Amino acid sequence: MLEPNLQDGKREARLVAVRATIAAGLVILALSLVAVRLVHLQVDQHNHFSVLSTDNRVKLQPLPPSRGLIYDARGVLLADNHPSFSLEITIEKVGDPHATIDALARLITIEGEDRERFERQMRRRARFQGVPIRLNLTPAEVARFAVDAHRFPGVDIRAELVRTYPLGADTAHVLGYVGRINEQELTRIDGSSYAGSQFIGKGGVEKAHEALLHGQVGYQQVEVNARGRVIRTLESRPPISGEDLHLYLDVALQHAARDALGQERGAVVAIDPRNGGVLALVSTPTFDPNLFVEGIGQDDYQALLNSPDKPLFNRAVRGQYPPGSTIKPFVALAGLAAGVTTPERPTYCPGYFSLPGHSHRFRCWRRGGHGAQNLEQAVVQSCDVYFYDLANRMGIERLSGFLSQFGFGALTGIDVAGELSGLMPSPEWKQRVRQELWYPGETLIVGIGQGSFLATPLQLATATAAVANHGHFIQPRVARAAQAPGQPLAQSLPLVSRPIEVGNAHHWDRLIDAMAGVVEGERGTARRIRSPDYRIAGKTGTSQVFSLGQGQTYNAKTIPKDLQDHALFVAFAPVEDPRIALAVIVEHGGSGGATAAPVARRILDAYLGGSTVLSEAGGEHAD
Repeated sequence: MLEPNLQDGKREARLVAVRATIAAGLVILALSLVAVRLVHLQVDQHNHFSVLSTDNRVKLQPLPPSRGLIYDARGVLLADNHPSFSLEITIEKVGDPHATIDALARLITIEGEDRERFERQMRRRARFQGVPIRLNLTPAEVARFAVDAHRFPGVDIRAELVRTYPLGADTAHVLGYVGRINEQELTRIDGSSYAGSQFIGKGGVEKAHEALLHGQVGYQQVEVNARGRVIRTLESRPPISGEDLHLYLDVALQHAARDALGQERGAVVAIDPRNGGVLALVSTPTFDPNLFVEGIGQDDYQALLNSPDKPLFNRAVRGQYPPGSTIKPFVALAGLAAGVTTPERPTYCPGYFSLPGHSHRFRCWRRGGHGAQNLEQAVVQSCDVYFYDLANRMGIERLSGFLSQFGFGALTGIDVAGELSGLMPSPEWKQRVRQELWYPGETLIVGIGQGSFLATPLQLATATAAVANHGHFIQPRVARAAQAPGQPLAQSLPLVSRPIEVGNAHHWDRLIDAMAGVVEGERGTARRIRSPDYRIAGKTGTSQVFSLGQGQTYNAKTIPKDLQDHALFVAFAPVEDPRIALAVIVEHGGSGGATAAPVARRILDAYLGGSTVLSEAGGEHAD
């Protein structure tokens, strides 16, 4: 019996053909997709991947600029760039970096801080890049390593330009210093402008004129291999060095001012009233700014930070003190300008002043009183009662408004970073800050420069320069001109000035005569600094550290040094043609006439060429 034929050849052939057709279609579709993708990548995306390829092969390396130099008015170099040598280890060229460091430590000093910094940077850098193990090598250390350099393959000395301050502590507070850029500064600076730069101005002129001093970054375009190692340089643009600054500062006067202050805590600001140029700006005690450039040690920094003398504190622009009696000439001028008083109008001083209807006595420094005083006599003898009465009749609104014209209570705008504004008190200020009412007695206290009234030595010097100028207020400036690399000295940097209106120009003459009487007059509170070589106009002052009760008296002999009054003095000279105006404060110096005024005389002599022989005239010292 024949078996049935179960195969259907035609059907199977058709099935195979269908499957082959589908498979062929899928292959063609896949090849088409691949072809489309290849076209997209190689045609449409050609530019994109070409750039990526180039970026992997070609790198831009920043070239940091040299920082501009700083000179004083006579061309003395104040801030320079000098080569600093550091020791670097290239990890891929040494077998064991830690063993290499131990061997190096037998040649040069390597501290724990150096090892910690090395560990941090080694983790962030490629193995072919150098990692510093010691910064700022001394010449002796460089020489010792050079002798044994053959024993240390992969260890090299690298040189870079680092800021240095030849005069050190003498110019620390006015110039400031540069230091390594920290994380906070990275958030506010333009990263492209500082690519490759490690240093930035941290204070003083260095920070205020950072944009001029820093310069413009250059670059070099290099070809690198797959590991990032440079093969060759393709193109380069050199950096543009920062501009040099030429200051009004006179280094000889700066040194004389620091010597005049000696070991006292205090400040001196001297200004040329003709142009607002700062001739000297000193704060003592001071510090060596060179310590900060490449990173100060923790112990040294803590010693400066915790010192009771506060050497890091710039008293000249940040010290805020009650101006004391140095404010009296300005109050007198306010009374004249407001028509509240005249030069001849007398005020009787019995040794105290009481507001109408009140028994409280605001005492004069001279317990027995001065008797009848006109404006010039009140300034010369520093009669408190005269100025209590004048302030009371003016009122705080007119008084504070007029004094604000001299810059009290506001930033002067000096090109030294970190300036504070002081405080010109007013009813609005007290209500806003303390939520309290203003009392008439506070107006009297403002009239003699005490209480909440605060001024910086810079503000006092600037205001005094305005008096010397007969009311021409000029914004103080340290930098005089900028000089681009390879270019002649540029025009002076612009000055900002404005007039102070007093109604009658003769008021300035009467005020200057009164201030001259403080030094030149027989009863002047600064008569002992009278000079045979030129005439000085000035005003002494004391700044109270604490308040006395109604029945208390001040006795410096029984008060600890750190609670004694601050001594102040403002002056300008020569009276007939002022060339210098200054403010001096000696913290806890007591009498302005006995302590601060002699400091000023030494500074004036150093600038004007006088011979410092102080008068033996004694007597009372109001301030």
